[in-house]
Amino acid sequence: MPHASDRLMAQSFELSALPAGFHDNPYAVYRALREHAPIKPMADGSYFLTRYDDLVAVYKDTRTFSSDKKIEFKPKYGDSLLYEHHTTSLVFSDPPLHTRVRKLISGALTPKAIASMENGLIELVDDLMDRMKAKALGGNTVDLIEDFASAIPIEVIGNLLGVPVDERGPLRDWSLAILGALEPVLTPEQFQRGNAAVAEFVDYLTGLIARRRAAPGQPDTDVLTRLIQGEADGETLSAKELLHNCIFLLNAGHETTTNLIGNGLVCLHDHPQARARLIEQPELIKTAIEEMLRYESSNQLGNRITTQAVNLGGVAMPAGTRLTLCIGAANRDPAQFEDPETFDVGRQPNRHLAFASGAHACAGMSLARLEGQIAIGRWLKRFPDFTLAGAPVRGGRVRFRGYLRVPAHL
Repeated sequence: MPHASDRLMAQSFELSALPAGFHDNPYAVYRALREHAPIKPMADGSYFLTRYDDLVAVYKDTRTFSSDKKIEFKPKYGDSLLYEHHTTSLVFSDPPLHTRVRKLISGALTPKAIASMENGLIELVDDLMDRMKAKALGGNTVDLIEDFASAIPIEVIGNLLGVPVDERGPLRDWSLAILGALEPVLTPEQFQRGNAAVAEFVDYLTGLIARRRAAPGQPDTDVLTRLIQGEADGETLSAKELLHNCIFLLNAGHETTTNLIGNGLVCLHDHPQARARLIEQPELIKTAIEEMLRYESSNQLGNRITTQAVNLGGVAMPAGTRLTLCIGAANRDPAQFEDPETFDVGRQPNRHLAFASGAHACAGMSLARLEGQIAIGRWLKRFPDFTLAGAPVRGGRVRFRGYLRVPAHL
């Protein structure tokens, strides 16, 4: 049954002035928008999309709906390093840059290469859990994010790019600062932190790339070597493209997978029946991970800009219209998912959009799935009765949904 206030909630929604409590739980707002204003005009002339079918239509038509952000980001970032970074990385580009970068990355993330990472992932996860157990035995509260969820993708992506273990310390803070600058409303502090992080990241990678040129790795497993050397057909990246797509890989592989693991563990804590079912039926881990991705999508928002006049969902839009694609809302659309507000670890089918769709579907989604399956599957086997030690602390962002801290008892 629609809530009486849903229509007003939808009518008053503005991305630049979010209602109180939105970061904790945006889904009531998303439901109201899907029902009453699924293609909602924003004050700045853009549209906010919440229906599953509308997002799929946009994802499929890359010619009409461009991912290039040069026009959109210029007023936001000016001539800054943030502008240079976010208009050069894979996710915010169209062919031919997108095609070249994706081809190079995908060549190092083949099913065989990902399968070869499984034993190392198991060792990493088990070692982290051993450390957490020792920490808990010492009378300390453990943190599911700092001690576990965020530590896994940092090591995985660090290994893929061959970042020395003792040089990985700053990666998470750089990532949070750069991705934090993608929020719809950018504070001066976020802008300053984001630019400083890009500068430090570029400086570090310049040295790392020089070292790798002098001593190349195996291109079938070392993504950085592959990006440096290019394909046999001569496809290579410029110096700027190389730097910013290395940053993109480290950021994208870290933030979203951290959120997948953290969100998934909290979901299991908050849904004891689902947790009990998964413990009893560990073979459901693959469908459980897909449900975690749907129910609490790590990446909640995407963006496109129209290259020509188009009619989308009955709304006429001129060329140059900016769109915000709300993945979090589409993944709970009752037109696509039966009983979408229920967390069902055995849900099938589950064609969620957590990894987007079409040409821009996440290049690392198979790796993220493997990380989630191993991390959460082995966690439940080791600590089936874990509890939270206080309220989790949300990241306070709209685009990326996750936690900064989740204190827990094992």
